[in-house]
Amino acid sequence: MEETKEISALFHLIDDPDTEVFTSVSDRIVSYGRGIIPNLEHLWENTISEDVQTRIEMLIHKLHYRDLTEDFVRWKTSSYQDLLTACMLVAKFQYPEMPAAPVLGDVEKLRRNIWLELNNYLTPLEQVNVLTSILYNYYGLKGVEVGYQHPEEFLINKILETKRGNAIANGILYLLLAELLDIPVKAINIPRQFILAYIKPEYLSEKPSHESAMSRIEFFIDPMSGQVFTHKDVENYFKRISVPPVASYFNPINHERTIQILLEELSKCFDDDKNRYKQNELMELVALLANAA
Repeated sequence: MEETKEISALFHLIDDPDTEVFTSVSDRIVSYGRGIIPNLEHLWENTISEDVQTRIEMLIHKLHYRDLTEDFVRWKTSSYQDLLTACMLVAKFQYPEMPAAPVLGDVEKLRRNIWLELNNYLTPLEQVNVLTSILYNYYGLKGVEVGYQHPEEFLINKILETKRGNAIANGILYLLLAELLDIPVKAINIPRQFILAYIKPEYLSEKPSHESAMSRIEFFIDPMSGQVFTHKDVENYFKRISVPPVASYFNPINHERTIQILLEELSKCFDDDKNRYKQNELMELVALLANAA
């Protein structure tokens, strides 16, 4: 963006010690939109003050975050809420310049490798075994316990790069591959876990009822490893945690709620004074997904 007299004047005020002045300057700079980012980056490179550099970094983050909120609104209000698109938006919170092509390419390779091994005569368990074998054995995806000191383990670009993710992120990757391959796997709302369920195809078009919620499920899948669990295994889990297994726990959750869970869990990685603003912004995105018209 061409540096006008106003932009030059605003840049000279970035180091103003008066908080009200800086807030006003900040708002005006952000109003220029992402086109001003190269100017800010040039200013950062030619600034020796670490405090000013920190302020510039915050301004660039604000500009990226403003764009991100607009992208999430578009996703929320679109006729088809594509899970992969939303995963990439979450990743862009940390990596705003992340190119889409490598992620799309890796997912397509996985989809194709799985598709080549599928056929119409496989049982539900055989279908899932194909997906699981290629994702965890051939591709080498590893599951790790949720650790809030590792935000990269929630982000699809880093998972595909490192082949290492937690149950939530791996589960979402599993979900989107299953969706691309027309395998009826859905996330369900079991307490304290991110668990997937193979929904019997004949029930897919039906609205869940209290009577059918559990019976609709063929089996359960742990996204940490792809291990399959039976109904009895899940019943034992509920006994172990002393929680009654009410029907709502077995109803599929939609993409919107799935991404909200991802954002909520990612926000817990920024529970310190330095990064509190990131935690607040991620929770704002959660609320935005709940409220956008």
